[in-house]
Amino acid sequence: MSGFDWRRSPGFLLTFRLSAAVIAALPLMLLVRNFFAAGLGPDPGQAVTESLGIAAFQLLLATLCMTPLRRWTKWGGWLRIRRMLGLYAFFYAALHILAFLQFIVGWFDLWAAFTKRPYIIAGAVAFMCLVPLAVTSTKTMVRRLGGGWKRLHRLIYLSVVVAWIHFIWQARSDVGEMVLYGLVVLVLLALRGYWSGWSTLIPLKKE
Repeated sequence: MSGFDWRRSPGFLLTFRLSAAVIAALPLMLLVRNFFAAGLGPDPGQAVTESLGIAAFQLLLATLCMTPLRRWTKWGGWLRIRRMLGLYAFFYAALHILAFLQFIVGWFDLWAAFTKRPYIIAGAVAFMCLVPLAVTSTKTMVRRLGGGWKRLHRLIYLSVVVAWIHFIWQARSDVGEMVLYGLVVLVLLALRGYWSGWSTLIPLKKE
């Protein structure tokens, strides 16, 4: 007779999901607090934009960590928060873009921004990859798309790589943090390729 697994109890799972939601919301809550406390430095707009972008990237990485954590811990609870983390990543990415338009380049200088700051192209591609993932994240869309849902959601791998390029492209001389993030991305993609086949890293490709 198998012992009781407290990790499967409804109370623990609810607490776990609520805790994950609070942690994912912390960057925004801290940002709002610092904004009203005038704690964002001499360029608040730049600080807000960068903070939102990093939060989106970190949550994207956290989303990709859920499957390895499930395999290593042999606990399926990690997958219960994967969709939520992905939606949080999209939410922060959307706020990042809005802040960039509001505080950095303005709403009517997009073409100039694309030509003078080519790293923006990488950021735009990364965000556009997340849009269909957010739109099709509901259970209804999972059923409707069938096997195509998994192929579509491999766009997350392209998104995280291009997002990393977006950040390291603008890092200038201080690239140490982004190099570490790049190693994390490499490890996560390597684990996915090793466990499930390298073709599963290619979006929309039939196996």
